[in-house]
Amino acid sequence: MALTLRSSPSFTSLKDIKSLKTIDELPSTICFSPIRKSTRFKIKNSIKQSQFTSEKTFGLEGRRSGKMEKLHPLTKIHNSKDTGVPVFVMMPLDTVTFGGSLNKPRAVNASLMALKSAGVEGIMVDAWWGLVEKDGPQKYNWDGYLELVQLVQKHGLKLQVVMSFHQCGGNVGDSCTIPLPPWVLEEISKNPELVYTDRSGRRNPEYISLGCDMLPVLRGRTPIHVYADYMRSFRETFRDYLGDVIVEAQVGMGPCGELRYPAYPESNGTWNFPGIGEFQCYDKFHC
Repeated sequence: MALTLRSSPSFTSLKDIKSLKTIDELPSTICFSPIRKSTRFKIKNSIKQSQFTSEKTFGLEGRRSGKMEKLHPLTKIHNSKDTGVPVFVMMPLDTVTFGGSLNKPRAVNASLMALKSAGVEGIMVDAWWGLVEKDGPQKYNWDGYLELVQLVQKHGLKLQVVMSFHQCGGNVGDSCTIPLPPWVLEEISKNPELVYTDRSGRRNPEYISLGCDMLPVLRGRTPIHVYADYMRSFRETFRDYLGDVIVEAQVGMGPCGELRYPAYPESNGTWNFPGIGEFQCYDKFHC
């Protein structure tokens, strides 16, 4: 039985339909298009080039500051033979108290023990800017987080840390309130244009506007400079745990840690679910 190949009349003219051939009438020779060469070599070269560029950049910065920066290789969270997916459990938002100590350490210890026995890979925790640097510019207190890291290591777990430069509170799921550092809020009170603003002039203090990232508006430092100093302090404090216990560091870039406008704030009553969000780009640094 011959099989006839047909095309839709909407795309093929009658003349083309008449010219179609059956499989019996087709030539017996089958041609394949050339197989594209593997791009694995190019990818490897790209990765090497990226590593070289990164090392060169860090090396130049290190020579300028008189210090060489150590590059930490990517950590394999689980073996290639494992068939499961590594699970990380989010810790409560108030894991560290306003005083800078670990909140309910005995309960945390028991929880980590239970997670380990359940086969969990590790935990994730927010490193709140409003807690660590609340006492003043470049006055960092990592005590509570250091205690947590030591407990995580004790139970043979891994840790993911989020550099949270935003306010905690006023959003869905926020169980506590942790504002930006007091000295930052003081600068915002002097110049309200530092935060996101809607077209009605309402300010949102959840996060410093991206519009002033490169301006020295925080007592002589730019927000980017402040964030870099904060993460540099983290690296120096937890140097002995990086790549072993601390296997991942994420950087928050906006409200709720997300690179977005605070378009649907609940705290001041201007938005309720399921309302429509609004651009908050009316501070003068965005214009």
